[in-house]
Amino acid sequence: MTIVTVRVVNTYGGSPLNRLSWLRTSHSFLNAVVTLPGARWMLFKSGQPLLIPSHANKESFKYLRTQDVAPLLGSQPYFGQGQNPGDSVTDEDVAAQKHSPLESIRHIGAPVVFLGVNETERDVTKALPTSELKDPLVAVKKLQGEPYFALDVAELGWAEDEIQEKLDSLLATEGRTYTWAEPRSLMSSLDSFTAAVFASARSMLDWNLRNKFCPGCGSRTYSMWGGWKIACTSLLPWTKTGRQPCPSSVGLHNYTHPRTDAVVIMIAIDETGNKVLLGRGRRFPGKFYSALAGFIEPGESFEDAVAREMWEEAGVHVWNARYHSGQPWPYPANLMVGFYARADSSKPIRVDLDNELVDARWFTREEVRAVLNHSSGTQFKKSDYKRMNDILEGKSTNDKKSFEEATQALSPSGAGQTRSATGDTGEDGEPPFRLPPLSAIAGVLIRDWVDGKIGFAPSGVQVKHNL
Repeated sequence: MTIVTVRVVNTYGGSPLNRLSWLRTSHSFLNAVVTLPGARWMLFKSGQPLLIPSHANKESFKYLRTQDVAPLLGSQPYFGQGQNPGDSVTDEDVAAQKHSPLESIRHIGAPVVFLGVNETERDVTKALPTSELKDPLVAVKKLQGEPYFALDVAELGWAEDEIQEKLDSLLATEGRTYTWAEPRSLMSSLDSFTAAVFASARSMLDWNLRNKFCPGCGSRTYSMWGGWKIACTSLLPWTKTGRQPCPSSVGLHNYTHPRTDAVVIMIAIDETGNKVLLGRGRRFPGKFYSALAGFIEPGESFEDAVAREMWEEAGVHVWNARYHSGQPWPYPANLMVGFYARADSSKPIRVDLDNELVDARWFTREEVRAVLNHSSGTQFKKSDYKRMNDILEGKSTNDKKSFEEATQALSPSGAGQTRSATGDTGEDGEPPFRLPPLSAIAGVLIRDWVDGKIGFAPSGVQVKHNL
């Protein structure tokens, strides 16, 4: 058995941007690069990216220039804002206090995220913070590439028609229409560059959108560091609350920085190597089987979580858990950590422990290969993705009928009609079940197993973990 030894870069991974994180605290740097002619902007509305029709009659991401989005940004300066619109903080203001609450402050207007620079020269040594590049103004002069920024228009607090009017005027000169896309439906069509930039942008904007109030004292928060830090407004020098200082005024606090929630996602391979365990989630459409997954809990290693989740979701003991690859998952901000493990397929399966699955079963390599080779075995429509998203966000579960319609979104045989998950292609030409595409790490795990890229060589006594 050939084991994967090369680095696997999944969809949304392999970011091409130099994030220049050591310069995020400099409002001088950010204000300089945001006005460069090559600056590019990715726009969202409540997490949905802005798309335009392309010449190939397909939709593609629309990158805007700073001059295009200026009406959405408010008055300058965009970073290092003082108390009132148009006011600026000075370097002396920032330097007056260690870990100053004024570092690249943006408390007026919607948060803006500086994603990094797409360097024209990919020599990795140029990405290092040399002594001269630590100076923001020198860094701007030596910058070779395009800076990327992101903005979510839902943060503007404008009415729908006002947002539409602004965007209509921005794109009118090009004579193009635009649309806001359901992001999951784009997964399989994005090039690697756009996918990686999109993942960072969507996750960071979502984090800014969700964290409006300080967990330490309940005051409003504001954006710092080009969108990579939030701080409590009670810390601002012009704020007089008359209350005890916010706990965030001293020390380091995880809630002021972006978070990524780790999720293990795994397949179990039986001892013959010819069967794989897949499950059908309770919240997912009828014929969709995938790898099992779950969040890391406190006090767990990745391997611990693999064993626990397999037991809780399917009643299956696993051992020899091995890492495969990772995938950033911007829905909203997860890191999918892929594993495969060994299990005994002769033992019974139970899905009644935590009730997250409606079904789990062992599939042979031939059964899985047949679905992967089917023209629609991993293909979904935009409407399918939308309904899947509605289930996850609770938008279509207000009544029994809408829930049943949503859960059958990927089941062409119709609601209430049961099909064998392991049978042949049905009379309607549909596969007996569906699998995730290669744009999802679950699809990569399953495909690599089918192709013999991952698995276990025959061995003697295996050490099984006790739960």
